[in-house]
Amino acid sequence: MIRSMTGFGAASANVDGAHYTVEIRSLNNRYFKAQIRLPEELQGLEPELDAALAKRFNRGSVVLVVRYSDTSADAAADINVRAIDRYLQQLLQVPSVEHNASRIDLSALLTLPGVIVSGTGEERLERAREILLRLTSEACDRLSSMRQREGETLHADLHQHCERIREHLTVIRERVPVTVELYQERLRQRVNTLLAEAGTTVREEDLLREVAFFADRSDIAEEVSRLQGHLDQFIEIIDNDSPDPAGRTLDFLSQEMLREANTIGSKCLDVEISRRIVEIKSGIDRLKEQVQNVE
Repeated sequence: MIRSMTGFGAASANVDGAHYTVEIRSLNNRYFKAQIRLPEELQGLEPELDAALAKRFNRGSVVLVVRYSDTSADAAADINVRAIDRYLQQLLQVPSVEHNASRIDLSALLTLPGVIVSGTGEERLERAREILLRLTSEACDRLSSMRQREGETLHADLHQHCERIREHLTVIRERVPVTVELYQERLRQRVNTLLAEAGTTVREEDLLREVAFFADRSDIAEEVSRLQGHLDQFIEIIDNDSPDPAGRTLDFLSQEMLREANTIGSKCLDVEISRRIVEIKSGIDRLKEQVQNVE
């Protein structure tokens, strides 16, 4: 069954006082394209999360957003006491500060380089790695489920347009022999009217030669057959249970169907067939529009 490229999935967890949230959105794209948005302290996990997305999706523009907040004791940074002591010793050597030591702004001291020491980035990444990969997998499952449901809706809509195209194509196939007969009758009446005014007649073989020339020039049997074949293949693909992406193939088939329909419309001068071709081209345009969102 075909799948849509549009969807959303999210997962979150609280682990040891730290809160993690993973949100994944996907939109249609001709190829697979991933965007990873991580907090600065978790940037080192981007390659692994990108690889995790690439394993799950073949097409689509996928955006993964990670939100992270740590309220545990591990989130507190350490104060480098030796650094503060060193800064104080240097400040007290300044005469204007020595007599006003009580006025030293401790909050300002904390902003000096080397005073605040955070936990190592590797420790934070190690704690977050397994959690985020698990949450990413859960969010991908939910995204895939939504894309599957959207695909079912697309499947029904595509089938409806295909059936309408098939109905019009059936009428065209049945009408092709009739158009030659109608042309022959109209030509005979027209020629007889003109020759009656001139007081002469036309030979039957000349009339038949002209009809044969028209039939050859307006023969659309081959184009109708190819259009029918493309339509059958299109339906076979959307009904297939294969997990392989089908969007590009469906897009190619819809373009080929439109090309055959244009050729039929240009070769055949029958009013009824022309009207049916307009309806077929409208249906193909709908197919082309919809398959842009098929994975």
